[in-house]
Amino acid sequence: MTQLRTDLALEAHEISRGRAAELPGAATRTRERNGIPVTEVAVTTQEAARALGKPVGVYVTLDLGARPAAEAAARALGAELRALVGGSVRRALVVGLGNAAMTPDALGPLAAERVLVTRHLRGEPALAGLAAVSALTPGVLGRTGLEAAELVRAAAEAAEPDVIVAVDALAARALARVCTTVQLTDAGVVPGSGVGNRRAALNRETLGVPVIAVGAPTVVDAATLARDVLAEAGASAVESAALRGSAGVFVTTRDIDAQVRALAGIVAMGVNLALHPLDYDDLRALTEG
Repeated sequence: MTQLRTDLALEAHEISRGRAAELPGAATRTRERNGIPVTEVAVTTQEAARALGKPVGVYVTLDLGARPAAEAAARALGAELRALVGGSVRRALVVGLGNAAMTPDALGPLAAERVLVTRHLRGEPALAGLAAVSALTPGVLGRTGLEAAELVRAAAEAAEPDVIVAVDALAARALARVCTTVQLTDAGVVPGSGVGNRRAALNRETLGVPVIAVGAPTVVDAATLARDVLAEAGASAVESAALRGSAGVFVTTRDIDAQVRALAGIVAMGVNLALHPLDYDDLRALTEG
């Protein structure tokens, strides 16, 4: 049978729990933040990491729903991100991963455009209380000839951030999670993993500073979707060879352009709320005015 494909630790844990009564080393807990359901999966052992296909770390999933209220969603995301970052920071680098020319992969670049960048204004007395935030959109290897990790490393050497926040598009198992779910993790990110185009990892080990990944699924692997649809239809035994034709094919919604733009705004505002000591209305005026 074809392996189920997902970048979401929550879905990977659900799949694993379907095979066994419990998974030692992967604890979950649920809560609410600003009315948004939040599920945390803490992967603490290498055995659990191998079982889930995810590095050791904390994975926080926010279920925004099909039509999220932008302010409530951004506030919840900002609070959860701030908790993962560990409170206030003096310097931060926000990285928008992905291909701006490909709509399902444009979440990172679109979000980076809306981040409140302040590093170049650090001499302004009125802005002395703000974090020194830089933003980078490294593009994709096929356009630049450079790995995103190489560009991020160079930017980090110049900006000397306390933390790097990397925003990227992901792949989900369930179509209902497309643009309705956001995952935060302190385990870093592998650019391009959402569409099977894995590049060099961005994490504490490779960059020397904490890397918090913010990701949202914008596509579903076609083979995974086909398997789930067949299972729901009662076809419990499907030969792997029957699904091979779907390899490398990804499915998304017909209004993905509007959904990605809206989600990028929520993600960017959440990042701004996490990094800057300003309220929602002030940040909206500064970034959208």
